[in-house]
Amino acid sequence: MSSTHTLRNDSRRAFLKFSVAAAAASAFRIVNEPMLAAAAVDRDMQHFPPGSVVINANENPLGPCDLARKALNDIIPDGGRYCWWLKDELTKSFAESVGVKPENVAIFPGSSEPLHFSVMAFTSPKRSYVTADPGYESGMHSSKSSGGRVVTVPLTKTYAHDIPAMLAAAPDAGLFYVCTPNNPTGTLTPHSAIEELLAKKPAGSTVLVDEAYIHFADLTATAIDLVKADQDLVVLRTFSKIYGMAGIRCGAAIARPDLIQKLVPQGGGSAMPITALVAASASLKHEHLVPERKLINSTIREKTFDWLRSQGYSFTPSQANFFMLDAKRPAKQVIDAMAAQKVFIGRIWPVWPTHLRITVGTQADMDAFQSAFAAVMKNSTSVSYALPTSAAGSHRDSFLADGTMLPRISS
Repeated sequence: MSSTHTLRNDSRRAFLKFSVAAAAASAFRIVNEPMLAAAAVDRDMQHFPPGSVVINANENPLGPCDLARKALNDIIPDGGRYCWWLKDELTKSFAESVGVKPENVAIFPGSSEPLHFSVMAFTSPKRSYVTADPGYESGMHSSKSSGGRVVTVPLTKTYAHDIPAMLAAAPDAGLFYVCTPNNPTGTLTPHSAIEELLAKKPAGSTVLVDEAYIHFADLTATAIDLVKADQDLVVLRTFSKIYGMAGIRCGAAIARPDLIQKLVPQGGGSAMPITALVAASASLKHEHLVPERKLINSTIREKTFDWLRSQGYSFTPSQANFFMLDAKRPAKQVIDAMAAQKVFIGRIWPVWPTHLRITVGTQADMDAFQSAFAAVMKNSTSVSYALPTSAAGSHRDSFLADGTMLPRISS
């Protein structure tokens, strides 16, 4: 008997559907913070030179807490197993920590994936993606794959999302993206503004609130209470930032079960890394981790702000572990000059071409930043600035003029 089997019609349809989905996934790269940060200095994901100060990607230099490190070490012998139950355990403990039911939570390897899946689920050629400018760009890149029109709206004078303007700009909206604290400004959008957005948004649209940096700010500003009220809302959280697990990859989406179900099919059912699951679970058990790290970050950040004020520089009133600094000079030149001194700072947003995003590192990191920045600015002069253009057909065709990485999408 031949070992070749003929697929039944229903199996063939399922196989073809899977093949198309796999092909689409392979053609698209989820764009996230480390990719954008690496592209900004044209590093092509290389190692930094020895002795570098790396404050360019909103990473937490403290890394995982002691409880998480022990959990990571203890799970190594089980690295050959999938350990599916660990995901269930984390789902339950995370849900309890934020005051929702387990069915309101989906665990992912970081928060970039559920952001991408939200864009794929809720936008289309007929439903737009609405975001702030400057804002976190990942969802804009995802919309290239969903076909959704991208609508960008300037921040308010207080650096919050301009909700009335976002509503007015996109009556066809499928997804409104609100990052609070906002990347790159580190500023909060008031809870009342998110309530207004939910009350006035177009029928059938969804609000995505990215709270990747909320632990550095006022936790009472969270929108999770609106999930509990069964609103058309998805909230994203991550263990990458205050928990120091950017390289371990663990995050969550919090929403009504029906919205969660729209996200999960976008990404399949792959197993989570068991290292991420146990490290995240252990981190939640560290009673004082969040307030302790929030205090460390705010203390170093405010000392840096004091120094910048004394030097006459302006910056955004950040409540996160990064801020935007106005160099009053072409930002790309300053970034390159700082890199030459082995101090690597963040990228540029085209709408603010003289601003730099600075991650708050250790006190030693920020002391080195101050010394390098003072030297660079002393030897720099104010000049006019226009965004450069890339040569046609060059290897930089996948980058914006400011160095931001774009996914390669075949036409």
